[in-house]
Amino acid sequence: MRAISVFKYTKLWVMLAENEMNKTELRKAINMGPATLAKMSKGQPVSMIVLARVCDLFECNIGDVVDYKLDQLEDEDE
Repeated sequence: MRAISVFKYTKLWVMLAENEMNKTELRKAINMGPATLAKMSKGQPVSMIVLARVCDLFECNIGDVVDYKLDQLEDEDE
């Protein structure tokens, strides 16, 4: 069996909507590169520094921004 990490930023996207902010505005506000934003949009991991900047901006904790789940996949041979 192999496992895959799944990061969900749904909470962040909701937070942006509640603050009437779009992804581009977030990117500029925390000095994040477009590639990092693309990773987040695809549910991929980003650096803790980026997540810390988001938390600083919204005065929240990391659990308010991202969820993490380790999914189990079938055997690689199948």
